[in-house]
Amino acid sequence: MNPSPEQIAAAQQASLAILFGLTNKAFTGFEKLLDLNLQVMKSALAEAQENTQKALFVKDQQELLALQISLLQPIGERVLSYSRHLYDIASATQAEVAKVAKAQYEAHNRRMQELVDNLANSAPAGSEPAVAALTSVISANNQLSETMYQTVKQAIEVAEHNFNAASSAASRGAKQGIDDASRAARK
Repeated sequence: MNPSPEQIAAAQQASLAILFGLTNKAFTGFEKLLDLNLQVMKSALAEAQENTQKALFVKDQQELLALQISLLQPIGERVLSYSRHLYDIASATQAEVAKVAKAQYEAHNRRMQELVDNLANSAPAGSEPAVAALTSVISANNQLSETMYQTVKQAIEVAEHNFNAASSAASRGAKQGIDDASRAARK
């Protein structure tokens, strides 16, 4: 069964639509990343200006040390916040790409099943074992693909859980370190 020119053109159009759809999703993620970095840079610049102004009015070393400690405290929180936003952008982009990939996978499975059904309907008498074998191979392939998809999905969930746990631990550690530095500076 040879595909018609219309079928070939339709397949090419579908492939181009997928390509451009994925490209748009990638650019959307990139735009979000740029926006995040611009916000961070603007915030850092404004904060640097404010902190420089504060430092200019410091009267002694004790006050300078207290200012430095007060400036350290939010840094860890900002780094964690930035990491969280970065992770959210990457996760959202990955989820969109996975959604497109899954839709393509399901469409491919439907086309393969239609092909097998058409082959079975037009096959000569006595070819049922060959059609059954082909159907079995396609079914096994579908099961393997579904298992791989579920494995990747679980790996992403584990990575997200680990990221959240690491962020929480880092936040507690940073706060503890700043508290320790604060206590040491007061002594």
